Amino acid sequence: MSNAITHPPHPSNEPILGYAPGTPEKAALKAEIAAQRAEAIEIPMIIGGREVTSNEVEDVVEPHAHGHVLAKAHLASAEQCAQAVDACRAAAADWARMPFDERAAIFLKAADLLAGPWRQRINAATVLGQSKTPFQSEIDAACELIDFWRYNVAYAREILTWQPDSQPAMWNRCEYRELEGFVLAVTPFNFTSIAGNLPTAPAIMGNVAIWKPSTTSLLSNYLLMKLLQEAGLPDGVVNFLPGHGKTVGDALLPHPELAGIHFTGSTPTFQTMWRTVGENIASYKGYPRIVGETGGKDFIFAHASADVDALLAATVRGAYEYQGQKCSAASRMYVPRSIWGDMKDRLVAEIGQIRMGDPTDFRMFMGAVIDERSFDNCARYIATAKEQGCEVLAGGGTDKATGYFVEPTLIETSDPRTTTMAEEIFGPILTVYPYDDAKLDETLELCDTTSPYALTGAVFAQEKAAVVKISDRLRQAAGNFYVNDKPTGAVVGQQPFGGARASGTNDKAGSILNLIRWTSVRTLKENFVPPKSWAYPHMDEE
Repeated sequence: MSNAITHPPHPSNEPILGYAPGTPEKAALKAEIAAQRAEAIEIPMIIGGREVTSNEVEDVVEPHAHGHVLAKAHLASAEQCAQAVDACRAAAADWARMPFDERAAIFLKAADLLAGPWRQRINAATVLGQSKTPFQSEIDAACELIDFWRYNVAYAREILTWQPDSQPAMWNRCEYRELEGFVLAVTPFNFTSIAGNLPTAPAIMGNVAIWKPSTTSLLSNYLLMKLLQEAGLPDGVVNFLPGHGKTVGDALLPHPELAGIHFTGSTPTFQTMWRTVGENIASYKGYPRIVGETGGKDFIFAHASADVDALLAATVRGAYEYQGQKCSAASRMYVPRSIWGDMKDRLVAEIGQIRMGDPTDFRMFMGAVIDERSFDNCARYIATAKEQGCEVLAGGGTDKATGYFVEPTLIETSDPRTTTMAEEIFGPILTVYPYDDAKLDETLELCDTTSPYALTGAVFAQEKAAVVKISDRLRQAAGNFYVNDKPTGAVVGQQPFGGARASGTNDKAGSILNLIRWTSVRTLKENFVPPKSWAYPHMDEE
């Protein structure tokens, strides 16, 4: 075994392919989409490296064409949950003892596989199964996950190199141990990259994981699991366990060997999980690490000095890309009356140009929301806004005959605390509150206190003094804050992502801060010249 102190390849962000007409990537993606549409596959669980089936099977469909079945997925029972824990136990010791370089090489290989031969397989599955446009899939399922794997290797090595000071005749060291037990990774539908990152970030640090994917993103997530196997991930290090949240949660959350939770999803679900951990705290082998990124009610705050052209572009992209189903998507906006009159007409016109439909048609800007539950939720919020006297300026239509389509919707309100200004919707619905220019301070107070969330926000202003004032007043309102930019699109290694308040634990995915949560440090002191007497010099004289 090599005892060299090595340096992994220096990470850099994966270049984004454009999919313009006539490009090879467009032809390759179209061919892969056609191939995946032509044959429904079977998605088993993968436990200890084995494919496991069950009696409970669920269809995986295209949200924009819900009559088309992409796959049949096998869902876990309590029995399979127990098998996954056993698989973690069987793999844990060898995985933790594997030298870091060898563990790192697996994820670096996975990144290169995704950048190369697997790129369009994962992209196509994300387009079809999660209704993402080709560009949204490219920046998520390909580029961001490649970045996660490459940067996390670099961050992990940086953690391992930190060591304490030593004094003469002694050597102080830290070693970075795995957590005792398994990490439960519960992943969302909306980002394939997050689904791949949540189980593998702990694994890079030597942990074993049980991956509970969303049942509405199973096609891309299953292919990611197969990619990891091809990259050489040992059996049982990550166990792929599709299933209903209650079934998996009831079996695994109270388990004495639960060592951590890596979660992205809704705030109520995360709070329920945390409550369950609290209720079982005396039964665990150790205190579970809990890392979660949850909801958002993300804002754009415009100042009278804002560049309206830039504000318009950021609003359309920030609110409506991927149907507003990003936890960072703009959902409320505060605009001074001095610019709202002209901006309103222009924004309505811009929204009117958005094309929505089947994302396999590359001309589309939007696809469908993920499922009928989400569709009904969006429709209910639009109806509520109308009932509360808000004005629907654009969109507002819904149609689920063939796919779960919700029009990009713009709402104007005179009540800054109306329902659609306060509650998370997770759909293509933006509510605007025009404020009196003279009431900037009062409106900043509204922005800070209307919602319990604090994930992302943006300020648009050309006056630097205004940027400073607004940024300072909204210091706690967003964990990711943007100046003259949309509140979405955080890049690994550039904008570590996460929020506080009801938006999560703010452990910053895409940075070293997340990786440090998945290790348990042991400090070693070696004394080269230990004392031979227990007495101290001051004891020699009264």
